[in-house]
Order: sequence, then structure tokens, then C-alpha cells
Amino acid sequence: MSFLSLSLLKAAVVAAVLLTTLAYLQWVERKVIAHIQLRLGPSRVGPHGLLQPVADVIKLATKEGFIPPHANKFLYLFAPFLAVTLALLSISVIPFGPEVEIFGIRTEMQLTDLNIGVLFLLAVSSMSVYSVALAGWASNNKYALLGGLRSAAQMISYELPLAVAVVSVLLLANTLSLRGLVEAQSGFYIGFIPRWNVFQLPFPQVFAFLIFLVAAFAETNRIPFDMPEAENELVAGFHTEYSSLKFAAFFMAEYSNMITGTCMATLLFLGGWNPPVPVGLGANYFPSLVFAAGGAVALYHGLHPARSRDRYSLPVVALVFFLVAAVLLIPVVQGILAPVFWFGAKVGVLLFAFIWVRGTLPRFRYDQLMRFAWKFLFPVAVLNLLVTGLLVAVVSK
Repeated sequence: MSFLSLSLLKAAVVAAVLLTTLAYLQWVERKVIAHIQLRLGPSRVGPHGLLQPVADVIKLATKEGFIPPHANKFLYLFAPFLAVTLALLSISVIPFGPEVEIFGIRTEMQLTDLNIGVLFLLAVSSMSVYSVALAGWASNNKYALLGGLRSAAQMISYELPLAVAVVSVLLLANTLSLRGLVEAQSGFYIGFIPRWNVFQLPFPQVFAFLIFLVAAFAETNRIPFDMPEAENELVAGFHTEYSSLKFAAFFMAEYSNMITGTCMATLLFLGGWNPPVPVGLGANYFPSLVFAAGGAVALYHGLHPARSRDRYSLPVVALVFFLVAAVLLIPVVQGILAPVFWFGAKVGVLLFAFIWVRGTLPRFRYDQLMRFAWKFLFPVAVLNLLVTGLLVAVVSK
């Protein structure tokens, strides 16, 4: 297999996994929030509501799409296109695992390896504010315009503490390469404490990690920072006048930005694909154990069904989990997929945190949101950077 063919194969795999994740992240979010609020969530379309994302896509694709009168047609249509393009562009530089050999060719588990990957991600994320501002202005709607302006001010404000938190990590690793950042976090202190940046000496970046997460919530317009979509004030914010696939594009961009933000947090602070325990303690066998345990739980509930359909659906899920667990025991597959499992597990935990916060916290007032960014988050981020720089300079001498 040639290098070009392998690159096209990687692009196809990444696109398929990303688009599937985007579709079913919405299903997971609705299910988790339903459990938090003692509701059922999607349960009618397919077993356990698994076909609900397909139904939503069909509904949005077949709805009437209209353009409001006196709107700037070009910018009105360009805004959702720009939102999706920037959201999907970021995933091209995210590394999902170490360098592996596939069909006799050594290749990285990412689409492209930039030695300035961190700057690329910051640049792309900072440009996403244009899509929201353009959507609000081009719609010729005062509520959409207010939503777009509020979003622009919010995203610009929270970019500063986010960037300062990232710089603190760069001081420890001394590289702008995402792959280099992960490699700098490999290994363990005293045999069992991971050298992730949240534990990294001389100054563990716990505060930078929390600042980055809070800023990521605001950058993706998620609760408690969803000011552009404050329905009680703005009807729906910057996308008030959007429907059909144009509305779906903004929806898709939001979830894609969530995935990119959690991937970036994993690479910067949580060691990327590095396992939390040494390989000698069973790090490569843990993924198989997790799937086997999941299969056992699904089989138990299938044998003791709460609903009639569980008698048939859950044993199928259990069989799939057992097969995956068996495949992960194969040494060749294990060496390739175990790092991907650890990377995906960390990203999944952070995505669950995004959903959990949405189901539990109320929305800030706009003045509270801006005051929190400028009077608390940014000063704390600068202080963390100064302390990190001082300690790195002292240790280097």
C-alpha cells in the first residue's frame, strides 16, 4: 500500500468515526440529561432510541429552508458553512496514538503532524467567532444580531485565559507540537504517578487545566455560558433565522468544537494516549477487561430484563462487547488500539463532564459571565503562568 493510499484510508476512518461520534454524542447527551432529570430520553426510534440521530438528520434535511427578507444572502449562507469548516478542520492535526506500522508502512495516528499544532488549533478556534457574528448580522434580525454580538464578546474574552493556560503547559514541554507534548508526558514518577502535566513537576498544572476547561465551556457556548442561545432573552440567539440543514450545521459545529476542546485538553494536560498505569501493571489488558465487564453487565440485564425488548437487544450488545474484548487480546491489535482506547477514554470522561454540567448548572447572567472572565479567570491564569515560568527558570539553572 502506498503512502497516498494509506493517507486516504486514515482520512476516511477519521471522518467516519468523527461524524458517527457527532451524531451519537447528541443521543448520549439526551440520555444522560434524561437520567439526571428522571426522564426516559430517546426511546421510541429504534432499540433504546439508537436510531434517533438518523431520524433527526432526516427531519432536518427535509424541512423547508428559507432565507429571511432583506438578509445578506451570501453571508447568511456562508456563516454555517464557515462554522462547520473550521470545526472539522481542527481534527486534522489531533494525534490519536503513537507511531505505528500498518501494511509495512510507519505512520502517525493522525492526518497531519504539524510542528506548530498548538498554534494551528488556537488560530482556527479564534476564527470561529466570525461564523457566529456573521450569522447574527446577516440574518437581518435584532435578536440574532444581539446573540451574535454577545457571542463575539464572550468568545474573545475567554480566549485570553484559555491561551494563557496553554502557554503554561508549553513552558514545561518546550514544544508547540501536539505529538511532542504527549511524548513529554510519558513515563511515571516513583513508578506509578503519571508524568501528565496536571502532575508535572516543578509545578503541576491543575489550575491551568481547570482554567482551560472553564474557557472551553465558554468557547463552545455551553451551559453555564450559553449566552448566545439564551431563549428567555433572545428567542434562540444568533441562529434564530436558521432552519433545515443550515441550523444543523451550527449544531454540528458546536458538538465538533466540544470534541476538539476535549481532545486538546487530553493532549495538553492528561498525557494524550499515555496510560494512567505502567504497561507492566496491565495497561494494555485493561481495555479488554473494560469491554468484558460491559458485556457481562449487558448480559445480566438481558437475562433480567426491565422491558421486553431488553431480552433481545442487550444480549446482542453483550456479544459485541465480548468480541471486542477478545480482539483486544491479540498482541498486534493491542499495540495499535490500546493507546487509542486510553485517548478515547479520557476524551469520553471530559465529554461526560460537559453533559453533566449542562444537566446540573443554571445559566449565568451576561454581566456575571464577563466579570468572571476579566476579574477572576484571566488574573488567575496570568498568576499561574508567572509561577510556572519562575519555577521552570529556577529548576533549569
